[in-house]
Amino acid sequence: MKGGTVQINWHESKPVLTLDFHPLSATLATAGADFDIKLWSIKPSGSPKKLPVVTYLNSLSYHSSAVNVIRFSPSGELLASGSDGGELLIWKLHSMDTGQTWKVLKMLRSHIKDIMDLEWSTDGAYLISGSVDNSCIIWDVNKGTNLQTLDTHAHYVQGVAWDPLGKYVASLSSDRTCRVYISKPLKSKGVERINYACKHVISKAEQPLLKNSKSTKYHLFHDETLPSFFRRLSWSPDGSFLLVPAGSYKIGTASESVNAAYIFSRKDLSRPAIQIPCASKAVVAVRFCPIFFNLKGTNSDGLFKLPYRIVFAVATLNSLYIYDTESTSPIAVFAGLHYAPVTDITWSPDAHYLAFSSQDGFCSLVEFEDGELGSPYCVPRNVSDKDCQSTLQTANVHALPTGSVGAAVAESKKLEPEEKVDDMDIEASRNIVAFASDSSKTITQDNPNDMIIKPTGNVSGDIADSRKNEAEHKTDDMVIEGVEAEHKTDDMVIEVAADSKKQPPNPDGKQSEADKPQSSLNDIKPGSAEKTGNQLSSLKSTPVSNKPARKRITPIAINP
Repeated sequence: MKGGTVQINWHESKPVLTLDFHPLSATLATAGADFDIKLWSIKPSGSPKKLPVVTYLNSLSYHSSAVNVIRFSPSGELLASGSDGGELLIWKLHSMDTGQTWKVLKMLRSHIKDIMDLEWSTDGAYLISGSVDNSCIIWDVNKGTNLQTLDTHAHYVQGVAWDPLGKYVASLSSDRTCRVYISKPLKSKGVERINYACKHVISKAEQPLLKNSKSTKYHLFHDETLPSFFRRLSWSPDGSFLLVPAGSYKIGTASESVNAAYIFSRKDLSRPAIQIPCASKAVVAVRFCPIFFNLKGTNSDGLFKLPYRIVFAVATLNSLYIYDTESTSPIAVFAGLHYAPVTDITWSPDAHYLAFSSQDGFCSLVEFEDGELGSPYCVPRNVSDKDCQSTLQTANVHALPTGSVGAAVAESKKLEPEEKVDDMDIEASRNIVAFASDSSKTITQDNPNDMIIKPTGNVSGDIADSRKNEAEHKTDDMVIEGVEAEHKTDDMVIEVAADSKKQPPNPDGKQSEADKPQSSLNDIKPGSAEKTGNQLSSLKSTPVSNKPARKRITPIAINP
């Protein structure tokens, strides 16, 4: 495993807001505040110490404002791009004598303000978009029409996800709610029309403070002060669970909020089944690896009862965690790569590359060796409810004792796989299970361009954010050497956490001033679509510096 920040001029030094791999090739598409979509070829360098070779292919120029999200269709024939001002374009790949080129096929108009996220249906016929006009829209891509507007959110919609089995869509908003909509087709004149109705509004959970005391409710998600424009949630490729970022919870009234991502079981989408604590910075995006892997059978404490392993990435504002469903600790952690918030994540179709972008104008690449993530699991391409046999199990877990960091998973009953994903079991206990780790090694960094990777399952789940340089660096001070210097990256340090002893957590868990939100989406006053778009573009073009504190977070089970 190797990775780092590629020092090339991706988008004229302006923030890179989104990226996506083509589903059939290693072509990477990126977009950002320079209004353009750029296509890049990613190839191995052939050297064990060098990053993959990134080669510029061409630009797609049509948008008149910052491009916030791009997503290829499942077939790879279409590309959807959403930008400020509510502009949503559908591009189509054309084959010509001189090669292949992308041309604008349709412009979909209904949103009146900036589009923040997009997701295709599995068959590529439909598209869902989320916007700062507080609505989600479901589109018929072939006809270019608005099929349904979901306008139940009270604030910006910053993330949307389409269930791969076609039964649900989900949205996440800065109004501190995650909404799950269920498909209820309507028939009109004998013709069935797509229709989704809100089934769950996930906002708060109950937490008893002490025995025999009244329980208190707390918000599960960050409010609009989260210093990010994105809350990109995602369904697992088999549809068995939903992974949601921007989590925040308190154990008691006097305690500090803990940042987390939540896993929702398909069996019960009304409450989280598992929480993943993530250091001192908020989670802004999650993305699943498109390939399933065979079980290793080395971890008996797995929280998922699946016939295969699913790998997924969780991005905070300044770091990236890679997990799988067979262990409770991360496979690897990447920190100190960027000066400004991470904005998006994408996996290559063969799971050989993982890329993520940042507002500092750079993208980072991680390359996995053959078999490093495991051996691929053969699974039917056409997945349905009846095909999936998966179970998500939780366990009775207690708060970790002070002075020790161990796995937060107790022994649980063995569950028999159900015939349907919708019949997936959760233990009777209403405890939310927290991901934990077996080690408390701290990730440190001396330079934001030097990355420290902790492979294997011994990376601490309470990973502390590392030290910054003596003086805070600004994005303007970074040297961009151009495309000819694309192979140059700073040296990367790889440390294998082997046989590390458990250490007591740091009792100093206070939040520093630098950890407080540095910008607020709520500061944008309502007005015309043009005015709002300009204000958002201005904010997005200003890198937010991160000065992480040395802080340890101990995962604690909570009762929703």
